[in-house]
Amino acid sequence: MRKLKKFPYQSVLVLGLAKSGTAVAKLLNRNGIKTIVNDLKAVESDAHVQELQNLGMEIILGEHPLSLLDGIDVIIKNPGIPYENPLVRQATEQGLPVLTEIELLYYFELDSLVGITGSNGKTTTTTLIYEMYKQDRRKVEVAGNIGLVASEVAETIEDGAALVVELSSFQLLGTQCFKPSISVVLNLFEAHLDYHHTLDHYMEAKSNIFKNQSTGDFLVYNADDQMVELMVQQAETNLVPFSTKEHLDNGTYSDGIALYYKNEKIIEIEKIALVGEHNIENILAAIAVAKLEGISNEAIKSVLTTFTGVSHRLQFVDNIEGRLFYNDSKATNILATSKALQSFQQPTILLAGGLDRGNEFDDLTPYLKNVKSFVLFGETAPKLKALAEKIGLESIATVNNMEEAVEEAFKLSEEGDVILLSPACASWDQYKTFEERGNMFVESVHKL
Repeated sequence: MRKLKKFPYQSVLVLGLAKSGTAVAKLLNRNGIKTIVNDLKAVESDAHVQELQNLGMEIILGEHPLSLLDGIDVIIKNPGIPYENPLVRQATEQGLPVLTEIELLYYFELDSLVGITGSNGKTTTTTLIYEMYKQDRRKVEVAGNIGLVASEVAETIEDGAALVVELSSFQLLGTQCFKPSISVVLNLFEAHLDYHHTLDHYMEAKSNIFKNQSTGDFLVYNADDQMVELMVQQAETNLVPFSTKEHLDNGTYSDGIALYYKNEKIIEIEKIALVGEHNIENILAAIAVAKLEGISNEAIKSVLTTFTGVSHRLQFVDNIEGRLFYNDSKATNILATSKALQSFQQPTILLAGGLDRGNEFDDLTPYLKNVKSFVLFGETAPKLKALAEKIGLESIATVNNMEEAVEEAFKLSEEGDVILLSPACASWDQYKTFEERGNMFVESVHKL
């Protein structure tokens, strides 16, 4: 088991338990670092609370007393806790570092660390890279925003193995020294502004993925995205661009027929199993990382001809009486849904709606030309209905839950139609996570 090396803090406040907080508290305890845990919602009877108490840790529940900062060197907080939290705000005013557990990766001194971020496509790209390593019989682990606590995985990773980490802006904002050997920036879209407040602040958080990289490292980035192009100008590392629009001698690109790495043909597009034009960008990024890591073309092609996607990301669910059902529950913003819609030429029934973050949906309009019906749910159903009426769509249904949505979509459909769950909204008005929402969709499809 790996130990933290040169960790500069003697006394840590872990703010927020959940999965990452619990893992970090146990990790710090194993490294002999004094750890206090604070959580607003957990209770004494929770199994993870009792486990930490049995390890001798001090745990304060149900409040965030400012006195907790006395004698503390650093806060490691759950990424979802906003910086407006009184305890976090007070710590910032006192000059205390406020970090996320991703920062701990720096102190494990890993052999190879690949970090992937972007507004959309992170999980697909992370999984593609991971599968390419595995196909080439290379030692590799995957972690981060994909569902596994990165520092927990890093603690037990084998020598010589690569760690591939999906990174959100929430995680990256809480880093100071974190430095991947290869970073990937897929795209930037105005997202999570309820947390970051401004686009500049969101971009600043994302740029933390490469801010500490140097001349021995690599930054793979989307040369077609103007905001990404602007952001990477501040990078002081080796730039490896990818593009679906232009020929790149120093990166990966598509000519519309095949994909290339530095003019070396890798694979014909027609042989790729993963659907969706937007996934070509994710694939180009994955190819760039694989080639930088010396992964064979045979392994790359094997993955690309067999990998059909991950759950909740344009996941094919079933063909029922000629209707094709796709689960894209991870589409929690307009950009993700617009890319999903561009993946199909068939008549489409769109299932959409969810948490109302205050935005309108007019930006979806150019991508609705194949949409024949809307089936709407959640807080944003009235806004999406108004959009449908504005563009002259007559087939609109509003339902209460996912089972009703699937049943109604099937009634409205004909043979050859695509029935697509791509909500363009977060799930938290009705479901705990986008995964729960997507699972409900899949279950409802199978009930048909």
